[in-house]
Amino acid sequence: MSDRSPDHNDAGLVLKLYEMRREEVMRRSRDTISFGFWPTSWDDVAAISDLDHPDNAAWRQVASYWEMVFGFGRRDLIEAEFLVENSGEGLLLFVKVQPFLAQLREGVPTAFQHAEWAATQTETGRQKLASFRVRFGDKLAPLPG
Repeated sequence: MSDRSPDHNDAGLVLKLYEMRREEVMRRSRDTISFGFWPTSWDDVAAISDLDHPDNAAWRQVASYWEMVFGFGRRDLIEAEFLVENSGEGLLLFVKVQPFLAQLREGVPTAFQHAEWAATQTETGRQKLASFRVRFGDKLAPLPG
């Protein structure tokens, strides 16, 4: 991570990413996954990962969108802390799948790698992750170990 401050280019990119989230199909996918999907077991994650699951397209769209977004921060295309400050929804998805990362990565070794980086390697990400664990703890599966 660089020590640079966010600039107008960073702001423009974050606004563009926000606009993309408002697109009609993306909005429906976000409603399904970000706000309707609360996995309590690996079976829930495995089921939605199946191409035949009715919510699989939404799952793939939302998960890949947030991986792309957090990859921008990880590669310093957008100042990372600024990006993570404005990407809470992506971290909420990560906290929901975090207990199942080992199983996810058996099939897809890179699954949620950029989201995990944002959640654990940025100060804002660590704070949001802890906050989401408290705020939504009753809906989240426990972390392994």
